[in-house]
Amino acid sequence: MPMSSSWFCLHSSENETDFTHATLSLDNRGLAYGDGFFTTMGVIDGQILWLDYHHQRLISHQKALQLDVDSHSLITALITHAQHLQQGVLKLIVVRAAQAIRGYGYTSSASGSACDVWLKSSAMVVATDKQLCLPDGRFIPIQPASTAVCLSAQIACLPPPLAGLKSLNRLDTVLASAELQRIKSHLLPSDSSLHTPAQPSIEEGLLRDMNGCWIEGTMSNVFYQLADAPVTKPQSLESKNIIGTAQENSNYLIAGQWYTPSLAQSGIAGVMRQVIIDALSNTAYPVIIRPLQDDDLPLLRRLFFCNALRGIMPMANLTLLNDSVVTML
Repeated sequence: MPMSSSWFCLHSSENETDFTHATLSLDNRGLAYGDGFFTTMGVIDGQILWLDYHHQRLISHQKALQLDVDSHSLITALITHAQHLQQGVLKLIVVRAAQAIRGYGYTSSASGSACDVWLKSSAMVVATDKQLCLPDGRFIPIQPASTAVCLSAQIACLPPPLAGLKSLNRLDTVLASAELQRIKSHLLPSDSSLHTPAQPSIEEGLLRDMNGCWIEGTMSNVFYQLADAPVTKPQSLESKNIIGTAQENSNYLIAGQWYTPSLAQSGIAGVMRQVIIDALSNTAYPVIIRPLQDDDLPLLRRLFFCNALRGIMPMANLTLLNDSVVTML
């Protein structure tokens, strides 16, 4: 549970001396057009998790959106805030500054690439009770096994350089997340204490893009393994052994071939997705970029979602659109 949260203006294009009086105008381009990007960082013991990857996101996103961000100074400021926070989450939002011209466009001058930078600091517990050791020696959190559902909502296909960006344009994900919440409220008992290890809760929804390919979750990227034959079960879990497999198997990430969908046209290129791809790049089974199609779903052997805050979220089963259930090994 969050203990406290507050917003800081780290940089204002209108007031460069007293950021404490910076305000958010209704003309803000992030509010009006989604003209900006964000990133969310976990903090443990005053250290930002995967800081180098978040730094690369700042560099790639400012280039793609043609924003003038001093990424090195910004990282220095983030490190200071993380040291004060000690344990929790930092959410950074970068928005293009207000423009002199009317409408969507922005000037080709320096003012066109100027930006405002906001930071939300939230004290909360970042779960790291169970961790896996990556081949490069770093550790990654792994959550208790849960379940996922295929959603009917779809996410947009975007042209370069927008595909893969964590931009402020997230309405497709908003609607998909709302669908997932409706499913949770209809299928799960109101008393969360009833979710036993043998009956895990629904944690994520699998999303397609407009081409019909399954791309990612509502808050995460997805990795999967395929079996040679379908493993489809009724909507129930056979035993606690299935639930405990991912946590008990120290070779979870390096046993077998993992695939992840391409994000060349849709989805968000998450920090944790890249961490896992890089970590497995020099192993016997480097990650293969491969579409996840309808025909693949009954053949799923393992599937997990991941993001920079929660690490790996292994799935015990996946409910398909036709209500059949694929059970993971």
